[in-house]
Amino acid sequence: YGPTGVFNAKPFSGSQSWAGARPELRAIGYDSSGVAAHMGLLRRFIKVDGVDLLVAELGLYGVRPNLEGLGISHSIHALSPTLQELQVPFAFGTVRPELRKHVERFGRRGPVTVLSGISVRSTLPHARVDLPPTRVEDPLVIVLPVGRSMSDWPTGAIIDRNG
Repeated sequence: YGPTGVFNAKPFSGSQSWAGARPELRAIGYDSSGVAAHMGLLRRFIKVDGVDLLVAELGLYGVRPNLEGLGISHSIHALSPTLQELQVPFAFGTVRPELRKHVERFGRRGPVTVLSGISVRSTLPHARVDLPPTRVEDPLVIVLPVGRSMSDWPTGAIIDRNG
């Protein structure tokens, strides 16, 4: 959306979608014009430099373009009680570096930490003989302490999403 350009839709073109991960929860906010914002959540184990860690991975985040800049992203904090109920130590997500300012604004209303310089390894959505089975990206990593403090987040240079 907006200043980050049309690239936002690229990962979800064709049949590609984070939805293939079968989110446990989809939060959808509506207004009189329809869907205003949405987010998906999935509990999973990740590895941070070999340390297993249960997280609630946040993804499928979006805000309708005409509502950008109005603070609607702060309503995502309404998920906090749900995250507590899921009994996860952390919520975790990744975004492109172009969204740094947006994520940092979001973090002003709660204890969100933005980490950079961490590689994230994921399995490719389709097996291919001409490519390795995983890809490594260098996104911004977002961590929200839920059941533990940020000081309990393992330090490391690589996160393996496949746990």
